[in-house]
Amino acid sequence: MFAKKSPNGYNEVLPGIMLKTQVHGEKTLMAEFRLDKGSLLPTHTHPHEQTGMLISGRLRLFIGDDVFDAEAGDSWCIPGGVEHRAEAVDDAVAIEVFSPVREDYLPQH
Repeated sequence: MFAKKSPNGYNEVLPGIMLKTQVHGEKTLMAEFRLDKGSLLPTHTHPHEQTGMLISGRLRLFIGDDVFDAEAGDSWCIPGGVEHRAEAVDDAVAIEVFSPVREDYLPQH
């Protein structure tokens, strides 16, 4: 599967948080998140392992009992089943990979 850069395909999943699924295969799904400064991703959990990298901006990540202030170029891994949340300290862009594929993030055709 290939994907060309496009300004289309973003969906607002929470106030100030946009999601775009980039590509996916049988076992992984790559998503781009754009977060406005001050936006909040509430505490949640899911069975998917989630690895990410901050492309731009700053995020404060709360993963289990850990707090991580992420800047552009930093990365993380969240095991499946671990509670986590995020706060956008600045406007931010993050790329995250989920395994197994998050069915709820698959593009709707």
